[in-house]
Amino acid sequence: MAVRIGYVGHGTVLIDLDGVRLLTDPLLRRRVAHLRRAAPPAPADFLRGIDAVLVSHAHYDHLDLPSLERLGKSLPVVLPRGLGGLLRKRRFEHVTEVDVGDDVRIGALTVRATPADHAGSRGPFGARATAIGFAVLGSAHVYFAGDTGLFPEMEGLVESLDLALLPIWGWGPSLGPGHLDPPGAAQAARLLAPRAVIPIHWGTYAPLTHGLWRSPAFLRSPPTLFAAELATAAPDVSLQVLQPGESVELSI
Repeated sequence: MAVRIGYVGHGTVLIDLDGVRLLTDPLLRRRVAHLRRAAPPAPADFLRGIDAVLVSHAHYDHLDLPSLERLGKSLPVVLPRGLGGLLRKRRFEHVTEVDVGDDVRIGALTVRATPADHAGSRGPFGARATAIGFAVLGSAHVYFAGDTGLFPEMEGLVESLDLALLPIWGWGPSLGPGHLDPPGAAQAARLLAPRAVIPIHWGTYAPLTHGLWRSPAFLRSPPTLFAAELATAAPDVSLQVLQPGESVELSI
């Protein structure tokens, strides 16, 4: 079994498994609201031949309509129930809304919506929906957490889990509720018990108020902190760190 993972940055990950290419939470712009991309642009080959997009929740840094439009309005998009209208208004052609526990078949893969502990609505007056993660089930089992804090159901959430894609930070120097920091992500790995983990949601965007020439610590340090925590909390879990723009093929 082999799966190729490309870390575009933030919550955007290419999952290439069993001949199907999925892209999670596409955020492809240089600037989004008050955030500026501190990492190189997404490699062009990461964005070719995408079969479907998985969107975990409604926040603007995960459901970015201009980034989805860049990928094309004929591309299937799977997202939480309650958010489909945002895409249909812009004439996206294949929109599937899911609740936790729902399965969607994409080529040779089954994609299952999983729980998440995160406020998933689009601002106080925007679309409301429950944040989710995704289990991608084929010859390997891959879990994409989206944005989440720890929750008890993580233990045994995905049977025979081969790879967990876990957020370990955010886009600024501090984190609010519903996020994993390095210690929390290490505890998530302990509960999920995957064979391997790749940390995501770090090193990509910073607020405009932070001069990127200074390379703030929150852009650089989370993987090192996570590695130290993982070695204590889940020493049997293999760690693969990718910088934004890097990819790896794992035999698992």
